[in-house]
Amino acid sequence: MRSHLLAVCLLSVPSLLLADDIAVESRVTAATVFPRGATLTRLAQFQVPAGRHQIIVPDMPDIDPSSLRLTAPGLTVGAIRYRDDFVPPRTESQTAAYDAAKAEVEARETALEAARDAQAAIQAEADSAKARIAFLDGIGQSDGLAQMPTDKLRELAQLIAEDGLAARREVQAAEMRVREAGQAVTDAQKALSEAMRALAALDTEKKDRAFLSIDVQSEGGAAGEMTLTYQVDDASWQPTYDVRLTTEGETALSMENGAYVRQETGEDWRGVALTLSTVRPSGQGVPGEVWPWLRRIVDPQRPEPIPLVRQSAKAALDAVAPMAEESFVVAESSFNGLAVTYRYPDAVNVANRADAVKIALGTLNFTPEVFARAVPLSDQTAYLAAAFTNTSGELILGGGSAQFYLDGTFVGQRYLDLIANGDKEELSFGPIEGIRLTRVVKDRQEGDRGVITRSSQEDELVVMTLRNLTAKTWDVRLQDRVPYSEQDDLRIAWEAAPAPTETDVDDKRGVLEWRFDMAPNTEQEVELSTSLNWPDGKVLQ
Repeated sequence: MRSHLLAVCLLSVPSLLLADDIAVESRVTAATVFPRGATLTRLAQFQVPAGRHQIIVPDMPDIDPSSLRLTAPGLTVGAIRYRDDFVPPRTESQTAAYDAAKAEVEARETALEAARDAQAAIQAEADSAKARIAFLDGIGQSDGLAQMPTDKLRELAQLIAEDGLAARREVQAAEMRVREAGQAVTDAQKALSEAMRALAALDTEKKDRAFLSIDVQSEGGAAGEMTLTYQVDDASWQPTYDVRLTTEGETALSMENGAYVRQETGEDWRGVALTLSTVRPSGQGVPGEVWPWLRRIVDPQRPEPIPLVRQSAKAALDAVAPMAEESFVVAESSFNGLAVTYRYPDAVNVANRADAVKIALGTLNFTPEVFARAVPLSDQTAYLAAAFTNTSGELILGGGSAQFYLDGTFVGQRYLDLIANGDKEELSFGPIEGIRLTRVVKDRQEGDRGVITRSSQEDELVVMTLRNLTAKTWDVRLQDRVPYSEQDDLRIAWEAAPAPTETDVDDKRGVLEWRFDMAPNTEQEVELSTSLNWPDGKVLQ
């Protein structure tokens, strides 16, 4: 047995036998759901006469009692006892739909029993006729038939033949009816299964409940509404986005923001005022601590050679890659600089264990720059990209998969990262098969191969070729890279023709970008040469 006593003694109430117990019913009326966990509010109507009493709440779910907070206007509250074992029985309160579904199950069970009884009765008829056939066959095989007169024997044979034929016809007819009755049993079983599934869909609540008793005192009697708030772990919500890019006509980018809400708190939420919050009470709540840093010097060790592993471009990317219009009621959002809060205007039903309820959180609209992103280092085609700045004044939460649509057509589901207000972001909407990319290392010379006399130099020439096979002019943004060094002894020089539009893109050292327009059925070539020099006796890594 496990029970808890909460010392919520706003006034010291002596331990004594209370005058009477007052049972009240409660229900969840509001829920603030976090990415993990929720704060729930329950309400219970009470009417208490003057004196000391004990309010009983028999329909509490299994909760952490340390999180329970209670207010009861007009009452002085003493000890609060929470029990989740040996709980007194409570009166079941079900909906009309549940009662109807339960009655349907009972009716289907009765129909199945009747169908089985009818099948058994027909089978009994068939068994009786088979017994008559066996009896007649036994007479025909009797040892005394040889002593019977011929006329009597003839009469007996005729009797056996006539009655045997009639019995066999009865067996045949009965077995046909047995098969028909068997189909009726099968249909009744199917109907019962369907009724039981319908009942299970409505019976989602956990049967076990907890028990709450509250010592209260009232001077002149009081009536009102008691409020209980507490925390639960088994509730959550996650954002979902439909990202839509329109390129036909006026270019536009929209994000339809929604959320999926789930809960397994042990009871159904019916008509609940729902608030979603990005606060994470279960996450880190305090800053980290800086500890002293002890440094030492030791004798140097001879380094082991590092094997050269060639990695495909796709593998390199995978290693860094992060994992007809409708009208909807939309939640009102607010951002206080710490967290985003969404308040849904309508009451919401969320069944225990069963529902994943999607609610709309609004649509954000942007004017994007649309272009072809070309990365020949890793890809053979360009990709359609849309760049925009989040000027919505809201935080785009990301943190999950988003559905991407191009001109109304679904083009994939991809990870969407958090985008703060004012941030710039680039989103991809799939490959442009008509823009083909090649990247060829034309000349790679290393000193240890004897082409250059010194063993301290490496030269490389890369030619990138882009071909626009489409009938459209594209704004192309090509990215590639050159190596960089943080050592004075390792000197790196590079040249590009044409010269790149931008270097150190997004503060990534050595990343270059070219921007140019490509007319239909044209070709663009970019040459990039690099030269590395280092002192003799050193090894390039």
